[in-house]
Amino acid sequence: MKYNKPSDLHQSHFGDDFKWGVATAAFQTEGACNAHGKGASIWDTFTAKKGRVKSNHSAEIACDFYNSYKKDIDLLKELNIPNFRFSISWTRILPNGTGEVNQKGIDYYNNVIDHLLENNIEPWVTLYHWDLPQALEDKGGWTNREVIHWFSEFTAICAKQFGDRVKNWMVMNEPSVFTGAGYFLGIHAPGKKGLSNFLKAVHHATLATATGGRILREHLPNANIGTTLSCTNIEPASAKKKDIAAAKRIDTLLNRAFVEPLLGLGYPMKSLKVLRKLKKYMLPEDEKATQFDFDFIGIQCYTREVIKSSFFTPYIGAKLVSAEKRGLPTTEMGWEIHPPSLYHMLKKFNAYPQIKKIIVTENGAAFPDKVINGTVNDTKRTKYIQEHIAQVMKAHKKGLKIDGYFIWTFTDNFEWAEGYHARFGLVHIDFDTQKRTVKNSGYWYRDFLSDKNKS
Repeated sequence: MKYNKPSDLHQSHFGDDFKWGVATAAFQTEGACNAHGKGASIWDTFTAKKGRVKSNHSAEIACDFYNSYKKDIDLLKELNIPNFRFSISWTRILPNGTGEVNQKGIDYYNNVIDHLLENNIEPWVTLYHWDLPQALEDKGGWTNREVIHWFSEFTAICAKQFGDRVKNWMVMNEPSVFTGAGYFLGIHAPGKKGLSNFLKAVHHATLATATGGRILREHLPNANIGTTLSCTNIEPASAKKKDIAAAKRIDTLLNRAFVEPLLGLGYPMKSLKVLRKLKKYMLPEDEKATQFDFDFIGIQCYTREVIKSSFFTPYIGAKLVSAEKRGLPTTEMGWEIHPPSLYHMLKKFNAYPQIKKIIVTENGAAFPDKVINGTVNDTKRTKYIQEHIAQVMKAHKKGLKIDGYFIWTFTDNFEWAEGYHARFGLVHIDFDTQKRTVKNSGYWYRDFLSDKNKS
């Protein structure tokens, strides 16, 4: 099959130690929401309420990875994918969030890990990918400081149960998103709104991230421990001072507020006044407690945002100028396709000397894919991936710290509030039949990973 790709784009140019893979999440793929003792998460509750998710889709079945994991892992092997990122469902392990451990949940993840290793695929585990136990949300969830202790218990159990085989760990997935969308805007689970909810969730998630890192290090001193952060290339809409200032405020909120405390720099309160309100939720020892020396930071970048000043927008005084208004191509999510964004974010995070390694733990695109005569010819996704890998190669050639690249995602899945409308996968799923069809982007990645697509 002939692929139109950037010239000189070959996996071998990155070196043998570069990590290539795909990323997934438990709630988005597993289904089996009530199986074998699993408790309810905030997303089980959220999706049960009409109007929360497009077309009222639920994740009761999702990709059925819970029952189909062996076949899907076999497919990973067929596609030459050497590293598989997945998350552990908190409520499969601790149905009530704390207390009694569900052995069947432990057994399930042991089986997944073992089958990956049998197929020479390295497991990369994310501890928290947004599925907080509902029993803990009933006690305040991320707005309750006790969540740090609850998360610590979960982390220690996972380290003890799986750490003999899992060497690569990520503590959190995109805290800016689950706190912002879930505790400020209310468009994600648990559907809370308001600044106080948001700020408490931000601080407690930051403390839990560092605490989780310390617990993993204590139990698994030789493990490769990281955490993942959402980041977005922010640019001002014009050269006007007020637009430049607005863009800096958004950059502070989206790209600095979550990484800098972990690095020992504290919250960037001087650059964004609203963050000063965090002080009311901080104890004297918290600034030190938010710091942990991670082995790597995972960055997850999909797009660019263009920002202009907005006097009427509370707290941040800024608003987004959409790609549609700017007449630029977008993905199905409405996100601008702008590959240089990934290079810019790699450069930005490289500027922190405290960061040892950087891995792109998510990057990908949603398009309205269809199976036609047994084929999914997703040329836009293939081009998107090629062009973003080219930006990673540019960073690599310039000597920037970049140690891996994971595509979001392996199979089409339940894409949170978008339901099944947004397809990000390298593999198409017919959600009525659960039939898998490898897309042309998946075949391209397979060939890229074996360097068969040289031209």
